[in-house]
Amino acid sequence: MIVNGILLTLLFVIFEFYGLLSANTIVWGPGLNPKIVLPARYFYIKYNQDELNIEDFNVIISGKTKIGNKCRIWTNILDRKDASFLVRYKLYEVCYDLIILVEDLKTHKKHVNNFYQGPVYPDECDCSKMSIDTWLSEAGCKTDIKQINSDLSHFKKIDFNNVLSKMVKFFSQHSHSMSTCQYVVKNNLIFRKCYGEYTGFKMFMDNLLLSLSRKVYLPDLEFFVNLGDWPLSSPKNRFPLFSWCGSNYTMDIVMPTYDITESSLENMGRVSLDMLSIQGNIEKPWSQKIEKAFWMGRDSSKHRLNLVDLSKSHSDLINASITNFFFYKELKEKYGSGKKPISFFKFFDYKYQLNIDGTVAAYRFPYLIAGDSLVFKQDSEYYEHFYNELTPWVHYIPIKRNLGNLVDLIKAMINDDEKAKTISLNGQKYARENLAPHDILGYYLLLFQKYSKLLISTVEVRDDMEAVINTKTQLDCECDNENIRDNSKMEL
Repeated sequence: MIVNGILLTLLFVIFEFYGLLSANTIVWGPGLNPKIVLPARYFYIKYNQDELNIEDFNVIISGKTKIGNKCRIWTNILDRKDASFLVRYKLYEVCYDLIILVEDLKTHKKHVNNFYQGPVYPDECDCSKMSIDTWLSEAGCKTDIKQINSDLSHFKKIDFNNVLSKMVKFFSQHSHSMSTCQYVVKNNLIFRKCYGEYTGFKMFMDNLLLSLSRKVYLPDLEFFVNLGDWPLSSPKNRFPLFSWCGSNYTMDIVMPTYDITESSLENMGRVSLDMLSIQGNIEKPWSQKIEKAFWMGRDSSKHRLNLVDLSKSHSDLINASITNFFFYKELKEKYGSGKKPISFFKFFDYKYQLNIDGTVAAYRFPYLIAGDSLVFKQDSEYYEHFYNELTPWVHYIPIKRNLGNLVDLIKAMINDDEKAKTISLNGQKYARENLAPHDILGYYLLLFQKYSKLLISTVEVRDDMEAVINTKTQLDCECDNENIRDNSKMEL
């Protein structure tokens, strides 16, 4: 939940990723580094004690505009219920002279970093570019990812002068069932041409590329993006196609899903569920959770209907319901017209969560493991970009595709509560450390960088392409061409 009554005053910290340290306090995170521009900046505060009342601490944030007015910053503190807090903040104008003050009201200990005079730019400003390598390093992101290496290993080199006509012909022949966009990034400008009837989802890639182009110097690129859920690059065609989901039977180059991509770009914006908000909006601790498995969603696979049937026969163990019928409307009479949805955060009133495929992989999975319930994941041919970093029985409980062992596994976890809690916390730890917004953006940057090295054809803006322009409300950015000045001090 959002913690009220706490003042925030912001100034960035000299120790970029690990900023404030004392015997009892650690403060860290990408939001302490002004070089890393994010839609919402964030950092973490960890107190080395078991119990903590948020009222005992102040976190204060303030800054000035270039003409000396108070800088507009929206701040949000999330209690992670483990003696740690997530502080996120969003800038609405260019800020100078920013300070972070973390104060223990009981001991009167203060942690202050007088850092950069500025300027520190909002995400909308196209003022603060750096190389991809520098951004990844400054943000503390991975520079070697197994999934990226595996996906790109199918292509020794990519010549769009050769493959383009084949891809255009194939997708044009399937325009009713497949929608794609061809993108070119040239001199950090973005262009595209789309194919198919339903191309509205191009907005997700448009927004992602625009955001990245304001942060780094992107390499010149040419690539196709699959706008649908299903992976489309068969071993026969072997198209270099970027998709939001992969499968065991296709060769798509997998990106983070459009859902987690949008939530990374729009947290503290037009989305309420994201990988940060999930950390501070869970109400019930483990000991108070309802000892049942919970699932709620639409009817996008037969497995989900089977789960509802299982719930009816084992209502003491499973609470599962369909919210909306789209794929199996003829079964409304059997299952009812659909249950009213509840907040995703309320899912975690239950001790066990179920991750069941829809049309493809269930895109809720990262949010489920980021919570503090134990996740049971259905065996699946589909996967997201991070699945191969997870281990069954370490980060989640694997269940058979036909759900045949689900009831027995729920009973087993009820009888071994300590193991269940340990696995739930392992999954949560992974999500917190690998699926935060800067991790998602870092994945894209590393993927584009490595992919660009496979291109042997000259990247040029092709005929009939349209420019992708930033249509967001423009702030008064007034870019300062000088390097950010480092006036570092540190008081503890």
